[in-house]
Amino acid sequence: MDKLKKIRKKILELSSEYAEIAFEREDEFIPGKSHVPVSGKLIGKKEIEFIVDSCLDGWFTTGRFSHEFEKKFAIYMDQRFCLLTNSGSSANLLALSALTSPDLKDKRLKKGDKVITVAAGFPTTVNPIIQNGLIPVFVDVNLDDYGIEIESLEKAYTEDVKAIMLAHTLGNPFNIEEVFNFAEKKKIWLIEDCCDAIGAKYNKKKVGTYGHIATASFYPAHHITMGEGGAVLTDSPKLKKIIESFRDWGRDCWCAPGIDNTCGKRFDWKLGELPHGFDHKYIYSHIGYNLKLTDMQAALGLAQLGRIEEFISKRINNYNYLFKNLKTLGSFLKFPKPLKKSQPSWFGFPIYVKKESPINRNRLIYELNKLNIGTRLLFAGNLLKQPAYLNAGIKGNQIELPNTDLVMENVFWVGVQPNLKPEKLSYIVNSFHKIFKVKLI
Repeated sequence: MDKLKKIRKKILELSSEYAEIAFEREDEFIPGKSHVPVSGKLIGKKEIEFIVDSCLDGWFTTGRFSHEFEKKFAIYMDQRFCLLTNSGSSANLLALSALTSPDLKDKRLKKGDKVITVAAGFPTTVNPIIQNGLIPVFVDVNLDDYGIEIESLEKAYTEDVKAIMLAHTLGNPFNIEEVFNFAEKKKIWLIEDCCDAIGAKYNKKKVGTYGHIATASFYPAHHITMGEGGAVLTDSPKLKKIIESFRDWGRDCWCAPGIDNTCGKRFDWKLGELPHGFDHKYIYSHIGYNLKLTDMQAALGLAQLGRIEEFISKRINNYNYLFKNLKTLGSFLKFPKPLKKSQPSWFGFPIYVKKESPINRNRLIYELNKLNIGTRLLFAGNLLKQPAYLNAGIKGNQIELPNTDLVMENVFWVGVQPNLKPEKLSYIVNSFHKIFKVKLI
């Protein structure tokens, strides 16, 4: 055993040394030739050391790193419970599916119930609504923070609306207090998709703490990464148990992998029409999935979690630099306007190309990409105009969406990710000014 410990220690030391050389060096930046990506992970020796340590356990499903991450991330997000899953999209699926549980009795969502959401966003905020046989009711966004237009809530509400599911766009919180108050008044469920907004606050409270359930993503583009990964968060013990069941095959048992008889009466249950004493590990109370993640993913996330404030600070600083140095182009470009009570945790730097601009959005991103500057649209633009949704039987379940169409036609974003060094940020700014100078001549 002592020999194994010594070998393990040596492996971890070498892994750390390798990572320091391979991942913590800085490549030379050559303007116009080096790519300036919109997103990217920032990893170092601690991340690689944790992954290798997990691998050497020989335990490849959920394990000690997963449990440690769930505990620490729940604390960071000011929630009681965190349940890891294999992606942010799976987190959204679990969050919405949990609300269909028979355990919620008259509060459960049933097929045909309606859920208020927006069409200007990422598909997997909306897909779980459709996948569960519910009806999405689309409302418009505003053109300041690209969050929900609050006035549209009352217009969209009918008695068969039973939930609201919204994302904080690009790390910029929407008016969650107003949405929360509306949900409370109507006695309906509220899910906060925080996949772009880990660490953001509204009125000094973390986003994710207003809704009944919140979600997070750990894809490489996000604030911290597990490669792939996500989390569902809640303060409710009942919802926690339901979410866990849907994640873990739909089973009624809540034992961790490799553990038996947590309840103390594994062979003493009588549920459904099964005979008394049927093994609780094989009793299913929901029609669920297997959406767990590996412990190696959680190990990477745990190392990243120790750096989360560093990453958020860099994102905010990068956003501020771009805002300060691009505002002279304000005659042609419109930049996001955070709400007074919000403290964004920026995922990206959104830009609206005004009609006064000498070039439109598509031409501008074409020019930027020629200069090796990565860009992204504001996700799907208007989901209702996407091929997948034209025949999904959901059209007509929305009020007019003029701003959503303007987002689709005029908005894009550039990165603020933490490994954008000053020379890259300066190059982005200079490139914008160069493009507009040429086009104005």
